[in-house]
Order: sequence, then C-alpha cells, then structure tokens
Amino acid sequence: MILALAGGVGGARLASGLAQALAPGELAVVVNVGDDFEHLGLSISPDLDTVMYTLAGIHNPETGWGRAAESWHFMEALAQIGGDIWFRLGDRDLAVHIERTRRLRRGDTLSAITASFCARLAIAHMVLPVSDAPVRTLVDTGAGEFSFQDYFVRQRCEPTVTGFRFEGAAEAEPSAPLMRLLETGAINGVVICPSNPWLSVAPMLAVAQLRAFIESKRVPVVAVSPIVAGGAIKGPAAKIMRELGLEASVLGVARHYGALVDAWVMDMQDAVLKPAIERGGFAVALTDTIMSAPERSLNVARETLSLMRRVEVR
Repeated sequence: MILALAGGVGGARLASGLAQALAPGELAVVVNVGDDFEHLGLSISPDLDTVMYTLAGIHNPETGWGRAAESWHFMEALAQIGGDIWFRLGDRDLAVHIERTRRLRRGDTLSAITASFCARLAIAHMVLPVSDAPVRTLVDTGAGEFSFQDYFVRQRCEPTVTGFRFEGAAEAEPSAPLMRLLETGAINGVVICPSNPWLSVAPMLAVAQLRAFIESKRVPVVAVSPIVAGGAIKGPAAKIMRELGLEASVLGVARHYGALVDAWVMDMQDAVLKPAIERGGFAVALTDTIMSAPERSLNVARETLSLMRRVEVR
C-alpha cells in the first residue's frame, strides 16, 4: 500500500496518476483538511473535494479545482440579495457541501462521509482526510493573522507571510481509516505529492501519529518537487519561500523537508541542481513533472514508484 499525502491541484494531479498506476488496494490518498472551513453555514473541504473530483474525472480541467461544466445560478441569486460571494460555490459543488454538512450534523465522521461520496462517484482507491478532527491553517503575515481561505482567496495571497499555525493539530489524531493503516503495517511507501509544503503538507505533518510514522523510517519516502525552475506550477509556494527567506527551488524544498524524505523526483528543467540534491544524501529522478494532462500525471507517478523501488531508507 502506497500512502500519498496530497493537497491542492498538484497533489490531486499526482494522486490521479498514482490511481492510474496502482490497483485499488495499493493506494490510499491522505488529504489535507487545514483549509476546511464553514461558509454560509456549510462545511467546506476544498482539498478533499479537489482530490475527489479529480479521481472521479469530473473536475474542471482548466482550473484544476471545482466541477466540470459547472453552473453558477446559486451565486448569481446570492449576489442579487446581497449575500457573501467572495468564495464561489458552483451549483453541482454546492450539493456536496450541503450533504456533507447534513451528515456531519447527524454525527457522521468526515472520513465516513468522504468514503460514501467516493463510492457514489465510482472512485476505487481510498481517499482519507488526515484527521476527522478540525485542523485549521492560520497564516501569520505582516498584515496580521488570517485563516487560510481569508489569506488564499479573499486576500489573494498578497500579504507577506511570516509563519503558520495549525490550530487543533496538537489534539488531532489520524482519521480512523488512516490510523488503521498506520497500525497494521500495510504501508510500504509514502509519496509526498507536489503540494504546497506549508499550506498543504505541513498541516498533515502536524498530526503527531502521521509524522511519527514517517519519521520512524520504516518505509521509503519519495517527494515530488512542487517548484520548477524557481516557480510553483500553481499557487503561492515560491512566493512564500522567498518571504520566509528560503531559496525558491527544489533545493530549498529539500532543505525544508530534510531527513523526512529519502528521494526526490524533480523536473528536468532543474537538472543543474541534481548534484546538490544528491550531495544531501538523496536519491534523485529527473522527469517532466508538469502534469498538464492525465498521461503526464501517469508518467510522473510511474517515475515516482520506480524511484521508490530503488531507494534505500536513510
């Protein structure tokens, strides 16, 4: 069983490639919940939904998030009556949020609800929230502290980042199905998808039992770089790195993760940095990591799994 840590569009795209490469019993996608929030009285789980829609093949291929062939009648009607429209919810997407909220209020867990949705959408692989308990990303900036969605959507990632806090992480345990995987010895490798290291991956690693499993070095850990040629394919990862005084490159990300990772998949555009990564003790594979189509996602997944088979745990 491969455990893939995913959040955002990059994570969803690699998860899709891994799902093409691996049988249903060979992959569990663990998803960030740090950007979950309540909006208009509804429980919204953006990263879970992005992964779910992508694996189901119903995502918007142009944006990487949201539903394909979406309509916006709800938002138009909400704007007409003066409602809060800074965070857009499509009509098809809205159905997921309404049903999720209803089930949460009756006492169902987020992981159980997600499994039910995935079954309905004919997703064969496991999609697991990292925790059923709330873990919320708070972004410290020069303009004050913002919740994730305030920073990411309302503020458009413009404030200068100075740090992060993951509210609830100290008390959170892995979701029940994830805990079972961690305890049963079923996992034989971990993939850290090319998700934002601070906004998507760090909230998951803040859940103590998951981080302890990765730190135990029982299985190889392979990361795919979210930075290509000094920039992020999507999102503010490179901007955040520069604001934190870090080098915006695969080398900077490798230094950030440190000994958590055993090997790196990096883009061919960054081949000049390969020797420096290898000097850090990491195994390295070079490929085209820009996953602009399903076949490209599959190629990155195959390169990642091939490297994992060759790597020695550090």
